[in-house]
Amino acid sequence: MLKIENLHATVGDTEILRGLSLEIGAGEVHAIMGPNGAGKSTLAYVLGGRPGYEVTAGSVTFDGEDMLALDPHERAAAGLFLGFQYPVEIPGVSNVQFLREALNSQRAARGEEPLTGGEFLKLAKEKAGLLRMDMEMLKRAVNVGFSGGEKKRAEMVHMGILDPKLAVLDETDSGLDIDALKVVGEGINAIMRAPGKAVLLITHYQRLLDYVQPDKVHILSKGRIVKSGGPELAIELEREGYEAAVAA
Repeated sequence: MLKIENLHATVGDTEILRGLSLEIGAGEVHAIMGPNGAGKSTLAYVLGGRPGYEVTAGSVTFDGEDMLALDPHERAAAGLFLGFQYPVEIPGVSNVQFLREALNSQRAARGEEPLTGGEFLKLAKEKAGLLRMDMEMLKRAVNVGFSGGEKKRAEMVHMGILDPKLAVLDETDSGLDIDALKVVGEGINAIMRAPGKAVLLITHYQRLLDYVQPDKVHILSKGRIVKSGGPELAIELEREGYEAAVAA
């Protein structure tokens, strides 16, 4: 589903990604772990098409299509979802309004009919239920006054409604207490564990991987993947830290 080959990217004059290669198949969950400054968030932003992140070499294909040739909204319509480490607030725009516009714009880009108000509210209620979120929360302005855990749960509701093929989740576990972590993990499994979907989890810690078990774990260091393994690699990192693995 996703194939990254020899990806180099800069932010300003600084090269962050230095020859990163990765393949994720449909139905797979991959986790990327690594120390601060390794390039984890840069990878997420490059995949999402964030301005200011310039690809200088390499390629990224998504379902066989050149992802780097697409604008951010085109990547979203093609089935990419980017979960942010720090979800932003949008004062004056309710979650329901925001998500209905987002979903119907993506449906239009795919040549599908828009959902009516009733159809959308039924879908929103179903997905909010997966994350144990009251519909009253979705009537509030996007993330305004939400706690860290509420922002992350709302973002997972967004993911459920948009129903992407590939979810790139950048430190979704940051700011979550134990209960919220479990709910978010269960939500990711319910929404994205399917044969035609895939997940790239970017995280510092093993704890989210207790709930969303990855098929493969990769260590990112200085802009490239230096080691890959199964779920046991995350447990090893939690026990021994990054230094030994990166040095090896």
